[in-house]
Order: sequence, then structure tokens, then C-alpha cells
Amino acid sequence: MKRLPGIQYLRGGAACAVVLYHAADRAQVPLRIGEAGVDLFFVLSGFLMWAITDAASRPGPFLVDRAKRIVPSYWIVTSVMVAGALCGLFPAVRLTVGHVVSSYAFLPAISPSNGAVWPLLVPGWTLNYEAGFYALFALALMLPRGLQLGAMTVALLVLALAHPLVDREQVALYFYTDPHILEFLGGLWLAQIWQGRTFGRRAAGPALIALTVGLFALASVLPTEWPKALRYGAPALTCVAAMLVHERRGAGVPDVPWLRLLGDASYSIYLWHTLIISVTAKVAARLQLGAGLAITLHCVAGIAIGLLAYRCIERPIIGFFRRSGGRAAGLAPTVGRGASARPD
Repeated sequence: MKRLPGIQYLRGGAACAVVLYHAADRAQVPLRIGEAGVDLFFVLSGFLMWAITDAASRPGPFLVDRAKRIVPSYWIVTSVMVAGALCGLFPAVRLTVGHVVSSYAFLPAISPSNGAVWPLLVPGWTLNYEAGFYALFALALMLPRGLQLGAMTVALLVLALAHPLVDREQVALYFYTDPHILEFLGGLWLAQIWQGRTFGRRAAGPALIALTVGLFALASVLPTEWPKALRYGAPALTCVAAMLVHERRGAGVPDVPWLRLLGDASYSIYLWHTLIISVTAKVAARLQLGAGLAITLHCVAGIAIGLLAYRCIERPIIGFFRRSGGRAAGLAPTVGRGASARPD
């Protein structure tokens, strides 16, 4: 698949939206639209997995490649969390062997710190969804290509429809049947349509942009009790579709180096930003900064540490796998979190 600059820009924008949401949350300013970052990530993930595979793709190599991309950086940040908690840097974090093991294993489990179904590194809940989606997608890769999308459609719809029937005590099943999983399905179907010859007609671009704006505006006034997959999943899907139409038309999307960098570093920005925001929150409180300055400080620090981690940790890991003959050069997982993610 050829490189799509616009998709990278959306990944960077989604990561920054998550940072902004957490920054505003720390400053006690409601900014719920930032939650849409995670929905955009999930749609992108579904799109990319279908776009980068074909009839020759096999489950084993696919899972190995995904593991090379998501595991090393996530384990490093999780280990920092464990070390920090043991040293007393995160007094609100309670460590138990079971929860730590489930966090490293990408399995949903109840956190002893707050009772929520969050891993030790709270934003990593989306990686649990990603891991589950990858496992299901790998099973689908065992089928002929013509049956894979249909099988994924049936599986994800059945899971989502079963959600109201599942007891909350069944933690893993309740987690994996959440309607959030339908955003992966939307991305899969978008990729299938995108691969068709009729995708990207001239009038589609402006119409999709207008629809995206309208849906996001509607999401801001809909009750928060409504599923996020409905409130933010729909505009996230049309947003990605609009960008893909622009990619297809004329000269496509221009290459803007700093936007490309944000996209490349989006995984690291997502993984690391809550740790530094925990620090800047203390700085803002001590300096008695106003909400605007505090949010700015949190955002700058969150993005900066992500860029640094990308340069010093993530990119060298990718380079190592490339040199050793492994692929691991594919796009990073599309992850993010709309709820507050505080390690302390």
C-alpha cells in the first residue's frame, strides 16, 4: 500500500486530541470532544489492517508484525509505571501481581487502584481492544480473502449485539462486546470501499467534510449516556473517508514534514503523555497557573515527551527489527483514550 500522508496526519491529530482532552481534564475544564480521538484511532485501525493485508497474508506473520510494533514501547512505559509505583512516585497506584501480569499481557482486568477495567498504564485500555481485534482479524486471515470481511462483519456485530446481555462481572466478555468494536468494523468496510474504482468522486469530498462537521456538532449536544461508537464513531468514519477522497483527487495530500512527524510519533505521544502531565499538573498547581496556561503547559509537555520517546525509543526499535529482517515497519497501532488517565 502506498503511503497516505493524510492518514498519518489524522493519526497525529487524534493523538493531539487525546493529549488536549487529558490536559483540559487536569485543569478541570470540560472538553469532551477530545474523546473523539480514540474513535478516530479505532476507525483508522480497521481501515489500515484491511488495507495492508491481502490474499497472501497469513495469521502468524501478521500477529508477529503487530507484536513487534506495539509490545516493546508499551512494555517499556508499563515498566516505568511499575518502577515509579514501587518508588512511591504514584501514591494512588496499587500494585497486585494479577493486575500487573494482565497489564503486560494486554488482557482487560479490574484495576485495584480505582475499580475500573483499566491496565496499569490507564491509556493502555485501547491496546487491549487492539490486541483483541488483531486476534480476531488473524483468525479471519485463515479464510479465503473473499470470506474474510463477511466473517469479521458477522463476528463483530454478534459481539456488539450481545453486550446488553452480558453481566458486568464477566469482565473480559463485557469489555470485548462493547459497541466500540464497531468502529473497527467501520474502518474495515471503508478500506474495502476505498479499494474500489468508484471511490473518490468529485462531489464526495465537500459532502463528507460538511457531514463530518455536522456530526461532530451533533455529538457535542447528544447525551453522554449514548454509546461513544454512535456519538463519535460516525463522524470519525466520515472524517477518514473525507481525507481518503482528498488523497484520491488531483495531486493528493501534500507532504508536510511536521505533520508527518506527529503522525509517526502518535503512538509514543499516546503512551507517554499522561506520565508527564502528572508532573506538569503539580508544577501548574504550585505556580497557581490559570486554566489556559496549565492546559498549554500540559499539551506542550505531553507532545514533547512523545516526540522524544519516538526519536530515542520507538524509532530505534523499528530500525532494529528492520535490520534483523523483521517487518515491524508497518503503521503503529492506532490508540487513544477519551477518559481521564492519571497514574497518580
